[in-house]
Amino acid sequence: MTSSTTTDFCLRMARAHAAMIRRFDSSLGSVHGISFGDFQLLDHLSRAAAGRLRRVDLAERLGLTASGVTRALLPLEKIGLVARETDPRDARVGYAAITPVGKELVVNATATTNLISGDLLQGVAATDLDAMSALLGQLAGINASNC
Repeated sequence: MTSSTTTDFCLRMARAHAAMIRRFDSSLGSVHGISFGDFQLLDHLSRAAAGRLRRVDLAERLGLTASGVTRALLPLEKIGLVARETDPRDARVGYAAITPVGKELVVNATATTNLISGDLLQGVAATDLDAMSALLGQLAGINASNC
């Protein structure tokens, strides 16, 4: 593989990412009042055991820094979608927990993201999606413990 081939792939992937984010942000914002980044954060919390994650684990899953997660959580806390929790055994450990209102929003927003995803990827073979998903997971360092 030549370096121009790999660079071209990365540039196309970045452009596709930007286009997808714009589409998700637009629909999620107008219908649910959240961004795609907010949705990703809430989705991870909704899938976590007991609906909560340590902030450092959430940061790893989102590919953000700890301070980036804190900044992302603040507006969601203010509108009641997530709550802060402390560990009763270690006050230094902070959790982000999804609230019942946040869970309801994720269910509704998931329907929206499913429609957009289906529209974006219509006509793409399932085997191609599986292969690309595996490649993107590899590039992002995603494994069974941090997905």
